[in-house]
Amino acid sequence: HVQLVESGGGSVQAGGSLRLSCGPSAYVSSAYCMGWFRQGPGKEREMVAIHSASADNTDYADSVKGRFTISRDISNNTLILQMNSLKPEDTGMYYCAAAGSCSSLKGGQGRWGQGTQVTVS
Repeated sequence: HVQLVESGGGSVQAGGSLRLSCGPSAYVSSAYCMGWFRQGPGKEREMVAIHSASADNTDYADSVKGRFTISRDISNNTLILQMNSLKPEDTGMYYCAAAGSCSSLKGGQGRWGQGTQVTVS
């Protein structure tokens, strides 16, 4: 099985930035839909950002629009989530995921990583 391994999480003050990475993974250079999800303390898991390789478009949660950017680094087979202007409400475990379609991914299907913790204070 192709694995997904996240890295780049940590603790940061509000207003700061973090760059999450997922990979290297063969999914990045494939037609699979890939995305980032998060689960905050006492909250349900939610979509943060997804990228459709087939349509080459992205979708973001309203709460992160203008602050987060998802991208694929094909040369390194790595999925990136650049997070700027971080807020305490961005705190949570961040997961990388991949599925055959973005609808499947949003439904929780596909392959998922173990997560990386982001804490904003």
